[in-house]
Amino acid sequence: MLKTAIVVLLSAAVATPVLEVRPQSGLDFTLRNSPTPQKYLIETMPGGAALLDYNNDGLLDIFFVNGGRITSPIQVPDNFDRHDPLYWNRLYRQNKDGSFTDVTQQAGLANVGDGNYGMGVAVGDYDNDGYPDLFVTNYGKNILYHNNGDGTFTDVTAKAGVAGGGWSVSVGFFDYDNDGKLDLFVTRYMEWDTQHSKDCGGDFHTYCPPGEFPRTTNILYHNRGDGTFEDVSVRSGIAAKKGRGLGVAFADYDGDGFTDIYVSNDGMQQHLWHNRGDGTFTEVGLESGAGLNVDGGPLSGMGVVFQDYDNDGRPDVLVTTLPRQTYGVFHNDGDGSFSDRGRETGVAMLSGVTSGWGVGLEDFDNDGQKDLFVAQGHVLDNVEKIDPSLHYLEPTLLALNRNSRFESVNPGTDALTASRGAAFGDLNNDGWIDVVTTVLGGHAQVLMNRGGSSHWLTITLRGTRSNRDGLGARVRVNGQTRFATTAGSYLSASDKRLHFGLGAAGTAKIEVAWPSGIHQTLNDVHADQFLEVVEPEKQ
Repeated sequence: MLKTAIVVLLSAAVATPVLEVRPQSGLDFTLRNSPTPQKYLIETMPGGAALLDYNNDGLLDIFFVNGGRITSPIQVPDNFDRHDPLYWNRLYRQNKDGSFTDVTQQAGLANVGDGNYGMGVAVGDYDNDGYPDLFVTNYGKNILYHNNGDGTFTDVTAKAGVAGGGWSVSVGFFDYDNDGKLDLFVTRYMEWDTQHSKDCGGDFHTYCPPGEFPRTTNILYHNRGDGTFEDVSVRSGIAAKKGRGLGVAFADYDGDGFTDIYVSNDGMQQHLWHNRGDGTFTEVGLESGAGLNVDGGPLSGMGVVFQDYDNDGRPDVLVTTLPRQTYGVFHNDGDGSFSDRGRETGVAMLSGVTSGWGVGLEDFDNDGQKDLFVAQGHVLDNVEKIDPSLHYLEPTLLALNRNSRFESVNPGTDALTASRGAAFGDLNNDGWIDVVTTVLGGHAQVLMNRGGSSHWLTITLRGTRSNRDGLGARVRVNGQTRFATTAGSYLSASDKRLHFGLGAAGTAKIEVAWPSGIHQTLNDVHADQFLEVVEPEKQ
């Protein structure tokens, strides 16, 4: 018996990793955050990544948000040298041979404004023309890029009325009123600017904690359908509560047919915005049990994912945090309430001494259960001097889902990094989910899935009465549920296609609840294919 146990343990130790870091030809992005002795807080917070098929050739392309050049000390007015190619955001087109070509300039994405320091990105087809558009957040003014359908983008921010202001962070497209047009939600971190920055170190210079600065409000934009958006933050109730928003994710947690919003806040209660279905929202984080940890304490919320990890059909919430806290796992109990399951799921044991940012619940081994991936790295670049037990550069976390308990496995890299954004999708269309992460001051990482023998199914939704992307739909396949979204993680946007691992099953039953209220069922669908599901015009 003992000999058998030893063999099992050795087998687990030498098991082939699910993911592996694989350099991609032509992909040479470096996230330049420009750390300075003054420790301006924006330096440690960027930057996002997005996976999208911008030219509709069936291959995922990659967009990265860059930071900017920060002078030491900063001169008034703020100028981050975004005209310098070193500090451009970057769009890489994937070629048929799997290599990438930098098409930033020819796509019209090079000029981002010298007063902007880059943060996050959202992807969605806001005008339903069949081409994905980009929204980029900044410390400064935000930018909406309309996809012209010919390989180029146009900055339509002024016309659309979505420049915002202040310090915007994560952002996402979603249809909160089910009118078939994608709206926008923008998180903002705090009331902060470079001229009121502080140094909170004692013997060592260090970035200040969020409590040193006032909270602020997030922004909700309603899509009018004519290329413009209306700021409805006040009318909708979103502006009624201030926070320190970093991450945002969407799902219909109570099954009423309207998409709700979860915002991860830094150093305070998390916010769950319940969609009342009449254009207004009520913040219910505290009373629902999804706002504080099991001990009643606040979280330093960074990234967030809003998906169903235990296959009970209800979306759960997972929030990444800083060390000395464990990542929050809020299980949806089905009666409008959530319970903290960090200990029961094993996530508490995996996260007490690390800092989590980009996060995803994806089925990496195609066994029908969503696994956990977290991009990690401390917020303080000199944390070892302050607390020798902590580290600035941290390992990547990959934990496989074993019947709703997560078990850490080899993430496919032993590199220690200060990672931030993480985006998820099938880069090489082999039916296995890959990951792209950003690294402060370093090259982006692409973790390719080694694959295996299990079956899979990848679904592209095409709305007719609903928004064309089908965002907000609930899709159930062989007992698994996914909520259609490109948002979540931290600062990043993932592939809009919905991926399902099927294990040994060679066929699937698909059930789609569209935002329009239409329900659609497809039986005996063959596995191992990319399938487009078109919304019926009527029930």
